[in-house]
Amino acid sequence: MRKQFRIALAGNPNCGKTCIFNSLTGARQHVGNYPGVTVESKSGNFSLGDIDIELIDLPGVYSLSSSSPEEAVVFRELTKPGIDLIVNVIDSTIPRRSMYLTTQLAELHIPMLLAFNMSDDAKKKGLQFDIAKLETYFGSPIVQTVGNTVTGVKVLKDRLALELENLDDHGVPMLSYGADIDEAIQAVADKIDSLGIAEYQHIPSRFFAIKLLEKDTCVQQIEFFRPAWDEVDKQILHLREKHAIEADTFMADRRYAMLAGACRETISSTMEKRREISDKIDLVMTNKFLGFPLFLAIMYGTFWFTFVCAAPLMEYIESFFGWLGTFIGTLWNPQTLPYLRSLVIDGIISGVGGVIVFLPNILFLFFAIAILEESGYMSRAAFVMDGVMRRFGLQGKSFVPLVLGFGCTVPAIMATRTIESDRDRKITIMVLPFMSCGARLPIYALIIPAFFAQKYQAFTMWLIYIIGVLVALIGAKLMKSTLFKGDGEVYLMELPPYRMPTLKSLMFHMWDRGRMYLQKAGTIILFTSILLYVCNTYPQKKEFSADYDAQIAAVERSENSEEKVKAIENAKLAEKMEYTVSGRVGKFLEPVFKPVGFDWKVTTSMIGALAAKEVFVAQMGILYHEGSDAGEESSTLRAQLVKNYTPLQAFCIMLFCLLSIPCLATLAIIKKELNSWKMAIIEAGALFALAYIVTFMVYQLGTLLHIGTKFLG
Repeated sequence: MRKQFRIALAGNPNCGKTCIFNSLTGARQHVGNYPGVTVESKSGNFSLGDIDIELIDLPGVYSLSSSSPEEAVVFRELTKPGIDLIVNVIDSTIPRRSMYLTTQLAELHIPMLLAFNMSDDAKKKGLQFDIAKLETYFGSPIVQTVGNTVTGVKVLKDRLALELENLDDHGVPMLSYGADIDEAIQAVADKIDSLGIAEYQHIPSRFFAIKLLEKDTCVQQIEFFRPAWDEVDKQILHLREKHAIEADTFMADRRYAMLAGACRETISSTMEKRREISDKIDLVMTNKFLGFPLFLAIMYGTFWFTFVCAAPLMEYIESFFGWLGTFIGTLWNPQTLPYLRSLVIDGIISGVGGVIVFLPNILFLFFAIAILEESGYMSRAAFVMDGVMRRFGLQGKSFVPLVLGFGCTVPAIMATRTIESDRDRKITIMVLPFMSCGARLPIYALIIPAFFAQKYQAFTMWLIYIIGVLVALIGAKLMKSTLFKGDGEVYLMELPPYRMPTLKSLMFHMWDRGRMYLQKAGTIILFTSILLYVCNTYPQKKEFSADYDAQIAAVERSENSEEKVKAIENAKLAEKMEYTVSGRVGKFLEPVFKPVGFDWKVTTSMIGALAAKEVFVAQMGILYHEGSDAGEESSTLRAQLVKNYTPLQAFCIMLFCLLSIPCLATLAIIKKELNSWKMAIIEAGALFALAYIVTFMVYQLGTLLHIGTKFLG
């Protein structure tokens, strides 16, 4: 007997497929993206005795009609050679709707095992199944499972072991579309058979004949079938003339009719009439008056849980990397390979620490998202927000990532994977950088207290956040009517029953996302941190405008010598900074940014902020002789800023930071999620152009009207 098999796990969204996949594969999983699309791929391995199995978790779909990227992916995967068995997971609480996909999978004539999942919920609902009749109808064995329990999956394992021993004995489905349709299918199938297409010999020609009659785009793109198009058109015309209906619509109707007949004969329900618990909850959660406030409260709770509960862990991680840098600095003699020592401490350790410090944020974020998804609430959130978001060219599911963008744009972009529409997902990703992430907060916290009276500080902070939200919504509306123009899409708003998430499934979800964040975003941050370290360090200046060492020696014996020495050292650092690549670029670009109110120091700091927005504050601290952070000495730095900039310039700095290119980690995630460096580069260019134009208009108009143009220092 064979010892290795490939099994595909297929089913509708929210059918419990992920629970079964996690239970079977455990930690032996691999996550990525399918080539050319943004749909997530997931595979894992497990063993049944001495049999090794590769399990492929296909995206959740309702059919194989190729009307979405997910359906196209499932179609391509299932028509490739090498799939030994399909496990079709069915939500047995809604069998008729769930088995529409089953009618199409059965046409592939690949051995199939039907897992009637959530059988405990179906039993509570009063549903009873004639399993023997159903098995005959689909030509496939059926096993009743409970995917979120160990015993509920064990029955699936036992049946899998049995079926893998008898793959050649699978039955033939009893599927008929009626005499006229069956004759048309057979005519097209005969034409396909006459072509002798070797690449698809493992799939019955009947399957492709049905797809061609339905005008399936995936099959129409296969050149091998082009010679059969004349026969297809002939049969479609024949059916249209005879039934006054398009073939694809007629066949979909016939599938639902077949399912209605099969379910009527094999599924019965007790006469007990009671309102489902989920329906009772939805009377409140989706109420037209209470639904929106409750949604905002839940989103606030998610936001609070993610970014407040993660704060202590983030502090520990930050302290650890601070200690690590100090520890290595103590062990490593400054005279031994000083440049490498500085690179390791100031570049690599700081770069890695800057990424890992956000890991608790990522883990808590996706833990919260997993709870919302697996409990069934995420579908309700999309339902509640759908009407509001559609006014701006988006759908309800776009609102959740936009809210999460206030914490960190990187995980917010990753959270857009809950949006089924490829177009809406792309638009959401493109406007997410306008949401003021936590990394911009240090910039606001530095500038606002320095330039705005206390009674206006809260309003100014609120205004910056609101500007980002408004620009995001307006941008979405414009993109929906230009770059992503098209007819409005209608989405099936399925409200699955509320379920209690399992801790195991939540932990797997959290681990997958956390690992992906470290692997994809972390490597980019590390690289850019090292690159910017080099740009901020080299070339090194040997001759200075003043003898700083002599000045330090002269003041060391005076009062307050420590503060004076630090001021001199920072003056030397500022001169060294101006001489580096970053400093020279800032000087070179100063004429370009002068019309928006920036000098070379602000321009240089903006370049550093490409690695992380917080770097802007650190760079300004060095350039203005006040250290490299905005911590205990931020008040002194504010005093220096007040002397050199006007409130109008300060507001323009915040506005430009809000609208311009996000950190490079965000661009890397945009590239990853859209599978295109071109889109990431276009995004960066468009954001820079928008930020420059808007800031230019604000600065020039403010200057013309003399608004905020007086120095306060």
